[in-house]
Amino acid sequence: MSDPMRPRASLRTAVVWEVLQDALDRRVKAAGRESLDVLDTGGGSGNFAVPVARLGHRVTVVDPSPNALFALERRAAEAGVADRVKGVQGDVHGLFDVAERGGYDVVLCHGVLEYVDDPAEGVRNAVAALRPEGVLSLLAAGLGGAVLSRALAGHFKEARQALDDPNGRWGAGDPVPRRFTTEQLTGLVEGAGLRVGAVHGVRVFADLVPGVLVDTEPGALEALLKLEEAAAELPAFHSVATQLHVLGETGGATETGAPFGADESDGVAEA
Repeated sequence: MSDPMRPRASLRTAVVWEVLQDALDRRVKAAGRESLDVLDTGGGSGNFAVPVARLGHRVTVVDPSPNALFALERRAAEAGVADRVKGVQGDVHGLFDVAERGGYDVVLCHGVLEYVDDPAEGVRNAVAALRPEGVLSLLAAGLGGAVLSRALAGHFKEARQALDDPNGRWGAGDPVPRRFTTEQLTGLVEGAGLRVGAVHGVRVFADLVPGVLVDTEPGALEALLKLEEAAAELPAFHSVATQLHVLGETGGATETGAPFGADESDGVAEA
């Protein structure tokens, strides 16, 4: 499918969407079903839920914000997928008050762990929502990206504070309560009983490149997108990424489906 977010915003989602769509395709083939049941914890207004539904899957979005859920409902209706998207108010800690335990093929946990009191519990709940053959897509703020961006902006004391702070915060004005290293995120996934299928760095360069260059230089956006995609899989760049994306597989998914990274053609999809 074509990507309607090619101008600028796609830099924030392109890598994650490509990896997620590939994971969905693999799960469809392994399950022998065209439609999957997907749970999007903290899914907000549907940045991922609506495109996933447009692929034909059923998506339940759990989010604590009534305003976000209202926007989700409107967005799903405009996209023609209202019958495949359901929004419910809740959060990952009280997940099974509103979602089915063990009822989903894929669980998205994007931008959630930064804000919860207990990230380990959040991941355990997300995993408990999976069927025996399932996939977890985990996206969270990366420590290294914040340190690098503060340093490049000339805020060296804040960069050092983020580096030393247990939660990766650069000061009282930092809007992000918690950041993670690759080792911390993969440890949470493995600690919840999943196998780590893939790790990607997200927004390795996008937040550092001047917007005027991307917006005005012919071909710059497409070239930057390709650079992001190429660097995303390389461990050397994970430590400086603004976000980190981890795919986890249940034991059943590992036994039934092809491993992530297998040689299959990828399409460009919507996000």
